[in-house]
Amino acid sequence: MHMSGTEDVLVLDKPGSHRLESRAIAEPGPGDARVRVHASGICGSDRELYQGNRPEGYVRYPVTPGHEWSGTVEAVGAGVPEALVGRKVVGEGFRNCQVCDRCHAGDTTLCTAGYEETGFTRPGAMADTLTLPARLLHPLSDDADLGAAALLEPAACIAAAALKARAQPGERVAVVGTGTLGMIAVQFLAAVSPARLLVVGTRPDREQLSLDFGATDFRTRDQLSDQLSGYDVVIETAGSASAARSSASLLRRGGRLVLTGIPAAGADGLDPTDLVVRQIEVQTVFGAPPAAWSHAVRVFDAGLLTLRPLITHELPLTDFASAIELVGSGDPAVGKVLLRPQGLD
Repeated sequence: MHMSGTEDVLVLDKPGSHRLESRAIAEPGPGDARVRVHASGICGSDRELYQGNRPEGYVRYPVTPGHEWSGTVEAVGAGVPEALVGRKVVGEGFRNCQVCDRCHAGDTTLCTAGYEETGFTRPGAMADTLTLPARLLHPLSDDADLGAAALLEPAACIAAAALKARAQPGERVAVVGTGTLGMIAVQFLAAVSPARLLVVGTRPDREQLSLDFGATDFRTRDQLSDQLSGYDVVIETAGSASAARSSASLLRRGGRLVLTGIPAAGADGLDPTDLVVRQIEVQTVFGAPPAAWSHAVRVFDAGLLTLRPLITHELPLTDFASAIELVGSGDPAVGKVLLRPQGLD
């Protein structure tokens, strides 16, 4: 533990080079709130930060990573309701300008002032505290499981996909991808009572979890056939060009495809002829606007989103390097890895 008034902060000076620094805890400025971080999740993009292959313009070193987090508000600056102090919260990562055309439309991830995001270009949650504009906070119910709530950032991205997919009760829906995002997508789609809910992935070990979350059918990618088609909606979370093509092939004519995975640059994509001839509607998601965040939080607070089983490892902040290795290991036993700045209670 440290002296009162100081905190531990993880700093990534440049790719491959990190340190734990002790620094004075600052008072939040006007409009800001300071959150005592409970947990910070690690995602593939944090691995990109560490390896140095995040696209240019989407990171500024030195950086404190951590864009998937949960915590409790411990102080607020001028102009922020005191009632927030003591609340369990999660928060949006995109630091939007609020005055451009896109922000006014609610599309804050498309803010024309340029990209700024907690944990990439602004200090993130791999520290004892995180200070951010209070307007980005989403309060949770008082009895919320804060460990599980650290997964609400990926859940908000999937909520954005679910809102765009507009799945209706009785439709045939599918999820391609069985990572954390895929398992969350299954739950959002199951909540609308589909007639069929197919899950497709590369990991046979995810079959039972998929069925527990409401899937009616599970296939690995090599078990797909022409007979498996006619789906109304497919949400893709796998992040490969082949997954995008598999997703499109599952759809009926006029079906709706939502892509959330980001394949490597230059990958062969979808066939435009196929999309036009079959009148496929394609939408994409990069980050989550406020409406998707509040949707995810509502679904979570209502008990419709089970996130705890997706967490497989919780480590102290000092184990950042081993946590990054775990995330990149390819081991099917590794799900969501959380860092716990306050230690494991």
